[in-house]
Amino acid sequence: MLNQVLQRKEHLLVDQGRPFIMLAGEVHNSSSSSAEYMEPIWEKAVKLGMNSLLLPVTWEMIEPEEGVFDFLIVDELIAQARRHEMKIGFLWFGAWKNAQCYYAPSWVKTDLERFKRAEVEKGRNKTNLKDFHGMSYTTLSYLCEATCMADALAFREMMLHIKKVDEKEQTVILIQVENEPGLQGAAREHSDAADALFEANVPQPFVDYMITHTGTMAPDVRQAVENGAKSGNWQAVFGDAAEEVFSAYHVASYIDKVAAAGKEIYPLPMMSNCWLDKGQKAGKYPSGGPVSRVMEVWKYCAPNVDVIAPDIYVQNFCGVCDEYVKMDNPLFIPETATHSYAGPRLVYVVGHYHALGFAPFGFEDLGEPFTAIDSYLFGVDISDPMLKTPQNIEEYAWYNKTLNSMMPLLTEKYGTSDLQAAIVERPEQDTMVFGEYGFKVMMNLPILTRKDGVCLVLKKTADEFYLIANGCAVFPFSANPAKPNVDILSLEEGRFEQGNWKMTRRLNGDEVAIMRYEKPTLLKIKLFGYQ
Repeated sequence: MLNQVLQRKEHLLVDQGRPFIMLAGEVHNSSSSSAEYMEPIWEKAVKLGMNSLLLPVTWEMIEPEEGVFDFLIVDELIAQARRHEMKIGFLWFGAWKNAQCYYAPSWVKTDLERFKRAEVEKGRNKTNLKDFHGMSYTTLSYLCEATCMADALAFREMMLHIKKVDEKEQTVILIQVENEPGLQGAAREHSDAADALFEANVPQPFVDYMITHTGTMAPDVRQAVENGAKSGNWQAVFGDAAEEVFSAYHVASYIDKVAAAGKEIYPLPMMSNCWLDKGQKAGKYPSGGPVSRVMEVWKYCAPNVDVIAPDIYVQNFCGVCDEYVKMDNPLFIPETATHSYAGPRLVYVVGHYHALGFAPFGFEDLGEPFTAIDSYLFGVDISDPMLKTPQNIEEYAWYNKTLNSMMPLLTEKYGTSDLQAAIVERPEQDTMVFGEYGFKVMMNLPILTRKDGVCLVLKKTADEFYLIANGCAVFPFSANPAKPNVDILSLEEGRFEQGNWKMTRRLNGDEVAIMRYEKPTLLKIKLFGYQ
């Protein structure tokens, strides 16, 4: 078995079994098409303390002619990663990128008879999206077997090549299969073939599965399943949710075939990412994509997809994270905004969700001012200055380097209550309890100038803890009624060097009386409880 497998779906393993959290960045879509263009980007990743990058690899580049493969860019990216002592998660841009077929090879795009386009409107291969700024839109059909076979073959060849050049060093640790797949403009395709399938009976094993998995479903999907027929066509079984469930069934089945073709050769962990539904109607967001509301469909249809990952650019970051940890799905965030909540959110998802990884998208621009379009895409809220302020790159580097230095401690505590976190975005969840002791973390205080607070707490022993704190005041307390009083026996600032704690300052007096932090700080604290 490979080292890069999901261990109890808690974390990745690399380098002969070492647990690993991807403290990553995702590059802009076109950056990884050129090794020359990538060179300064690797340097910025190193400066930011990242341990891995998410890099698109495109079907059009590796198979420019049918059956003729060119893996030069794959080899160059792997070589660059090794020189910079980093890992890679490759993003397969095959049939789908943001619900379109941008990165399919020209020989696929030009053969519309063999590689059919999706008919958003019957009889039309291209349309304008009325609910999406009138944008011109076309995509490959998720029902076309020839497209799926060609896509899977190319993906298989890429995985074969990666295994050949990288199985020993294991630089590549994760693969994303397609990018934000699905159909825009309608909840399902409307070709004659799609209509016929929609009118045909739903496969009975799938119906039975959905009926027995309503407990985790979105309310409207659950209601549709519970009120629907126990057999019959898609409309009869799934009612108002039928068209999106139909699309999800076929998109997930398509992607599972691609993933399976690659896993058969080299079984790296595989992920599928999604464009969030944001409470909109299917088709405004890509219908059939792996959004949480149809995760049950994806878990049934795509067993070769290990992780369903949200791309988060909305304000309700924590609420979205909650939606994507159901059904034992581990949290991985391959895309998120670069505004000043990026650093706190990184710390929070590691400490609270025990995430597999976190990656700001277009991290090359981290720290740069936002343009008008950036602000729109990244969910800027003019009432929240943190959402319209770029992330401070020195602080982001500190977070990454500190988490990296704590990797063995963090991963040891994954899946346990010994690792917790609090964030300013959830002020109601400001208390963490660890056995006999707890910590109350307050962030919206007059004595604090910052409004991007976060605090991660790791329990090392019964009375000893490590804290990452910023923009907050921390108040330890006793959680043992028999010993209601608590003293701080020692409080140190410091860092880890090669796994060993190195104190940089012993704190006492005023610094203990009020544990207040206005810059990222790593602490070691020992407590004593008594009557």
